[in-house]
Amino acid sequence: MTVNEDAFTNWKHREEIAESMIPIIGKLHRERDVTVLLHSRSLVNKSVVSILKTHRFARQIAGEELSVTETMPFLRALTTLDLGCCQVDLGMLAALYKADDRGLSVEEFTAEAVAGATGDQKIERGQPRDVVLYGFGRIGRLLARLLIEKAGSGNGLRLRAIVVRRGAGQDIVKRASLLRRDSIHGQFQGTITADEATSTIIANGNAIKVIYADDPSAVDYTRYGVKDAILIDNTGKWRDREGLSQHLRPGISKVVLTAPGKGDVLNVVHGVNHDMIKPDEQIISCASCTTNAIVPPLKAMADEYGVLRGHVETVHSFTNDQNLLDNYHSSDRRGRSAPLNMVITETGAASAVAKALPDLNARITGSSIRVPVPDVSIAILSLRLARETTREEVLDYLRKVSLSSPLKRQLDFISAPDAVSSDFIGSRHASIVDAGATKVEGDDAILYLWYDNEFGYSSQVIRVVQHVSGVEYPTYPAPVA
Repeated sequence: MTVNEDAFTNWKHREEIAESMIPIIGKLHRERDVTVLLHSRSLVNKSVVSILKTHRFARQIAGEELSVTETMPFLRALTTLDLGCCQVDLGMLAALYKADDRGLSVEEFTAEAVAGATGDQKIERGQPRDVVLYGFGRIGRLLARLLIEKAGSGNGLRLRAIVVRRGAGQDIVKRASLLRRDSIHGQFQGTITADEATSTIIANGNAIKVIYADDPSAVDYTRYGVKDAILIDNTGKWRDREGLSQHLRPGISKVVLTAPGKGDVLNVVHGVNHDMIKPDEQIISCASCTTNAIVPPLKAMADEYGVLRGHVETVHSFTNDQNLLDNYHSSDRRGRSAPLNMVITETGAASAVAKALPDLNARITGSSIRVPVPDVSIAILSLRLARETTREEVLDYLRKVSLSSPLKRQLDFISAPDAVSSDFIGSRHASIVDAGATKVEGDDAILYLWYDNEFGYSSQVIRVVQHVSGVEYPTYPAPVA
């Protein structure tokens, strides 16, 4: 057999295994609320090729490719266990098993690794929690996609309604079309129909009521069967406690803001300070996309090396706040054409660090440049460390953080030498360390952090909503603190 024939035969074999994984992954998700991951990347509702590509991507972070032949035995082992609601990372299972020298079988090792999700300790499936989206723009529609995707088991979070101002003719049809097709993030994965007679969008079987209102005080959500819901405000119109409290109408019990909160509103970066949310807190902010991008790696570096001071320069994609062509704008420079210019502007991300990391005794400054790309940004984080180190040590540390620490869902790692911004469209991590661009000299470190300022941020928002709703299930094997 020639090399080419051998490679093709190997591919077909792995393709067959990946194909057999799909119904197992789907059944675990639908029947038990078990989400199967591979190095923090969900394998639920993925195609054969997507599963194989996710396995191959492991070499970017773990240093070597992972084969479906290695992970399939662990997946089969999961089906023999009485699992409760949880997430299971096959990549972590395979890596830990390889390093284990006790001679356990795959079945024995798997049962031990996920013991917290079985028996008396397992989490039983509860009733779904209602969610309402107030605003249906860029972030609102991506949140809708994520909520619909995560409703596959019929439990957890359930998108019940969106609140918008009434548009001109065919409002429902046009909003459904914007959810169905996205110029950046591609087609919606599923089916969408619009029922104008009942003002309802039906997406993958989820009936989403479209409520028309000009302000929060005009809505009684109980009229639409909504109860004890979490409302996500995507408009950014109200950012302090007084303004956001207007949403606490009949049917709404908590409000989550997708913009930096003002005053005493808690700014939350999931993975870093979400444990500061009090059970009775009704108003929460998810800070900004840039704050979510820089705080996790900043915490990681501060924990290991100490940080004396820092500066973040964000090179940010343009947004709807800017003008398509030169026109009046209330802010300096933002009136100039977004797709034709680099625009120097301000960022509040640096000052927001203090709210998310109150124990960090370091001054962090920041500035921003908007550039002519529609999505994905990069934060250049320049740090003065409390001790000297080397580039190799920092990269090895950040790689481990991305693989097995409590920050592994927030911080990703890539070593590809030719990676560019469009490669990170759709990333669900808050930020991605670019190993090739990282610079370290003595006590000075410069990290280049990619982030999908739309989808990555929306994923962080959903994690906060899952946490406050009580449907944020534990991951096994447990991350290494």
